[in-house]
Amino acid sequence: MKIPTRLEPLIEEGLIDSVICQLMSGKEAMIYMVSSGGRARCAKVYKDSNKRDFHHCSSYTEGRKIKNSRRARAMEKGSHYGRSAREEAWQSTEVDMLCRLATVGIRVPKFYNLFAGVLLMELITDSEGNVAPRLSELILTPKQARTYHKILIDQIVQMLCVGIVHGDLSPYNVLVDGEGPVIIDLPQAVSATENHQARIMIKRDIDNLTAYFSRFAPELAHSDYAAEIWSYYQRGQLPQARLTGNVKQQEKPVNVGNVLQIIDSVLRKEVAWQRHKQTKWNNHSSQY
Repeated sequence: MKIPTRLEPLIEEGLIDSVICQLMSGKEAMIYMVSSGGRARCAKVYKDSNKRDFHHCSSYTEGRKIKNSRRARAMEKGSHYGRSAREEAWQSTEVDMLCRLATVGIRVPKFYNLFAGVLLMELITDSEGNVAPRLSELILTPKQARTYHKILIDQIVQMLCVGIVHGDLSPYNVLVDGEGPVIIDLPQAVSATENHQARIMIKRDIDNLTAYFSRFAPELAHSDYAAEIWSYYQRGQLPQARLTGNVKQQEKPVNVGNVLQIIDSVLRKEVAWQRHKQTKWNNHSSQY
């Protein structure tokens, strides 16, 4: 195929040998299969900001620290340099996430290079060596749905334990290889401690997955892992927590019978007290 303009610099630098085919086009980037060192790799070509459906809203960038004060000021002002710096920061966040999450056992593609706005990483394949499908493309058995759901919930928990929330997790951002789910697309990942929207985002991530898996295992629709996970996280109990998908209600059901008895008892006491006061007043008056 014709070499895309954005991939030409990587060929000139010897980072890739050739372009095999285009795999997909997403809201953030174009994905290509390329040859690098005789092996198939994945090249993610980030789209220009004015051509993307997904925008860098403040809810995602909140809490991200920019060490260079000049870059930070330029990014705030939105100058040409600032917009360029913001793009670089957005892309480098994905690199940072891929590397950090891989070190703690999260299944993500292996990172190889980031050059000229192109992320070069591992090509995820299925058990037969074909390009791995997105989770959204699969028809699952109830057992597979429960298994994959549990795996992804565990991965979400592990991510949260190191302070990271994906922020845009859905069946479209999960690939399935021969060993199970692999999480992809991480430039919008946020800090669980620095971003005030983290709780909302992790709930949305989990709700997206639950809605999909419950199509194949309907009982999952009644679970609420998001509230349970966040509750344990706030109390510092996540790593050891045994998740059930249920959140215990703090309020016990009201026993109407007991309430009525209490009210009746109070009324009786009040009536007795009023009678006592009236009798005392009458006795006091008769003395005069």
